[in-house]
Amino acid sequence: MTRTLTGAGAIGIAAVFAAGALHAQDETHTINIQTAVPNSSLYFKLTEDFAERAEAMSGGRLQIEVLPDGAEVSAFEILDAVSNGVIDAGYAWPHYWSGKHSAFVLFSNVPASTGMDQPSLMSWYYAGEGRELYTELVQEVMGLDVVPFLVQPMGPDPLGWFSRPFESMEEFRSIKYRAPPGIAGQTYNAMGVPAVAMPGGDIVPSAQRGTIDAAEWIGPADDKNLGLSNIWEYYYLQGLHQQTDVGELLINGALWEGLPDDLKAIIETAALANVAMTNATNLHENALAVRDYEEQGINVLDTPEEYYDLFIEAQNEVVQDYIDGDEFFARVYNSQADFAEMVYPYHSRVIALQSAVVNGAAEVRGETKE
Repeated sequence: MTRTLTGAGAIGIAAVFAAGALHAQDETHTINIQTAVPNSSLYFKLTEDFAERAEAMSGGRLQIEVLPDGAEVSAFEILDAVSNGVIDAGYAWPHYWSGKHSAFVLFSNVPASTGMDQPSLMSWYYAGEGRELYTELVQEVMGLDVVPFLVQPMGPDPLGWFSRPFESMEEFRSIKYRAPPGIAGQTYNAMGVPAVAMPGGDIVPSAQRGTIDAAEWIGPADDKNLGLSNIWEYYYLQGLHQQTDVGELLINGALWEGLPDDLKAIIETAALANVAMTNATNLHENALAVRDYEEQGINVLDTPEEYYDLFIEAQNEVVQDYIDGDEFFARVYNSQADFAEMVYPYHSRVIALQSAVVNGAAEVRGETKE
């Protein structure tokens, strides 16, 4: 026989549930984010912006601390440390995990042969198949207890800083160069460039010791924060190795599942806000940095034309080996190439118009100054 509670009994049980709900709403959740960048980095500060927005939107129920490179684990250990619960969350780049699976690089440094640029990569991730494929790679293919978010689009990256200028690929091949891990570094090696990968925190000490003669990092503003402009004075702005470059937020899966739905929504919203803030901050800060470099006497140079065809040729061979060797890599690559082909007729015309407007405005200002 089923009994139905009425009166004081029902009111009492309702009060217990209401109190429990209120307690859940009042509960504070603490998250530490271990980054792969020093606290001087522009992207460390942008990660702090994410944390501050999430805390404010949650009314203080989320308490997020951002930690610099090496605070708990080394940069290349972040993904596993998040999955294992050694750290709550991490900030790095998907291509840092290329040694675990080749497809990771496609979510940060997309090969030029796909036809993708930075805006089309972010569109593919949030409006196309990208987010679903990345979650599949992290959680199903790799079996990691991690919830990933792409949050900081910072490409394209310059070729970087050099101890001496070069005018040909023959000269470039004599230079010990810090490159990103994964396909980018392998492409340089295939071109005959002695490229090595290392975390951002190791670049300046290696440059000071003469272990490397040149290095790429992220962009003009963050390169300045890292200190590269205090070591070398030749800066090449154009590079093809990272025409897309995206930083990611990684959150431990068990921690994520323990959050109330409203706090999950707040984190997702703060992540989207971080995408917008990174786009705005990059253009502003990088433009100011290049202007400062030129005023300081830094040689801001254009990359020799010979570089482009040789890079594309070498990268296509490297990428084809990955396409032939791994089904999931091929699936992601083809998804990106198809998306790029779909958006190209519109996107290319808009970009061409924007370039014409910017160039025309520059010419008008030049005429006015004269």
